[in-house]
Amino acid sequence: MKVAILASGSSGNATLFSAGGTSVLVDAGIGPRVLARKLGEIGADSPQAIVITHAHQDHVGQCLKLSKRLKIPVYASEATSRCEALRGREQVRVYDPREPFMIGALTVAPTPLPHDAAQVALTFSFGEHKAGIATDLGEVPPGLLAHLAGCALLLIESNHDADLLQRGPYPAFLKRRIGSARGHLSNAQTHELLRRLPRETSAVVLMHLSTTNNLPELALSSATDALSGRKVTLSVAAQDELMVLDVAASPPPVALRAKRPGQLALFDL
Repeated sequence: MKVAILASGSSGNATLFSAGGTSVLVDAGIGPRVLARKLGEIGADSPQAIVITHAHQDHVGQCLKLSKRLKIPVYASEATSRCEALRGREQVRVYDPREPFMIGALTVAPTPLPHDAAQVALTFSFGEHKAGIATDLGEVPPGLLAHLAGCALLLIESNHDADLLQRGPYPAFLKRRIGSARGHLSNAQTHELLRRLPRETSAVVLMHLSTTNNLPELALSSATDALSGRKVTLSVAAQDELMVLDVAASPPPVALRAKRPGQLALFDL
């Protein structure tokens, strides 16, 4: 299984999962031209479907443009399908946020996450290969780690540093939203999740970092401490940098490649 992180952050999110001749785009925060350029840079085919995690603009904003340009369906939970961008659209297929479903050769398994829009974590499976993505959650709900069991690769949010958020320029109401149980994971919350990470996970990518309220070195330091003593490949996704991951069913850790490798921080812990 190949996983290509095309964009990660508040300006737009898009990640491609590919295996067995099937490619699925998770979230559509980048437009058709940007998607085509990025896929061309990594030699990847266009996706056969789009899966939307939730209805915020940086995840769903370019969805209909991509769907129409590529002539592909959009999968959304029932709650997300009611958002203004998707409501009544014939290309939308509704999935149950607690039930696995198939897209081509890939098995997609969602589970609800706490956020201020109906949100899900997703795992993708192909044979023995499994990868998971969980971003935009204010706290780690019971059952999430069990849902991620078996994932060789985990893409997990590490959105903000709590001190930087409180000392930063955001208005008080926005700070409360981000730091709430329906907001985003802090580095410390991600640290606690990573401490309890299933042993079979051999690679972790920190996602959706705030450019205002976090620093890559802070997120990496916290995650490195959480994973101390484990053989895990650790990296940070950036808003505009490509990252391609080759998911293995068992160790050694997956290989990682970026558009400009010098900007990709890797640690074999």
